[in-house]
Amino acid sequence: MTQTTPFDAMATLGHADGPLVTADQVRSVRQEIQRFLLQYEFGLREVETKLSILRDEFLELHDYNPIEHVSSRVKSPESLLRKVARKGIDRDLATIRAHVTDIAGVRVTCAFVQDVHRLFALLTRQDDIRVLQVKDYIADPKPNGYQSLHAIIEIPVFLSTGTSAVPVEVQFRTVAMDFWASLEHRIYYKYDADVPERLTEELREAAQTAAELDARMARLHQQIHGAEA
Repeated sequence: MTQTTPFDAMATLGHADGPLVTADQVRSVRQEIQRFLLQYEFGLREVETKLSILRDEFLELHDYNPIEHVSSRVKSPESLLRKVARKGIDRDLATIRAHVTDIAGVRVTCAFVQDVHRLFALLTRQDDIRVLQVKDYIADPKPNGYQSLHAIIEIPVFLSTGTSAVPVEVQFRTVAMDFWASLEHRIYYKYDADVPERLTEELREAAQTAAELDARMARLHQQIHGAEA
């Protein structure tokens, strides 16, 4: 007999032809999913703490802040369920943990490209972090012009039940890259991913302009602050 997983139960909630469920069953399902996602929330906190320490060290010792902004999120149960459906994987928690590596995500926005690579190196060489995957879309941009440095890292979270190794996706990008990505996302959402060719071409050109701006601003920064900047 096939065991029903929490996400199986969740997928049936709200469907008229789904099985009848009691209020206690709804609470039980949600609590199990919340416990699962809580580990990812704790993983985010660990990564954010490490980034905060690096930022404070740079400010105190170098009078320079390489981090413009940090944002983070844990996928909602509904968003995670949609991701599971798109990937066509089983809904049991062990399978989801193994195959969905962006449940927890941190985005680090920097002023300059050199800060992107510097922070990536400083974060990932720490002893308790294991790098699972790196995709450098700065060195090799996507065809639509998207640039960012993506890393899936694994960080230990110490719980009352033991240590859990939690994967966290960390994206590093410049302010210009982040602005471009935000605009691209809005356009793709507006057109439901069916973007007219004229707009996709303009997006590619805008990505090139953003890259040129990054390079020009880096040169200006270098001229003002010298080799140590």
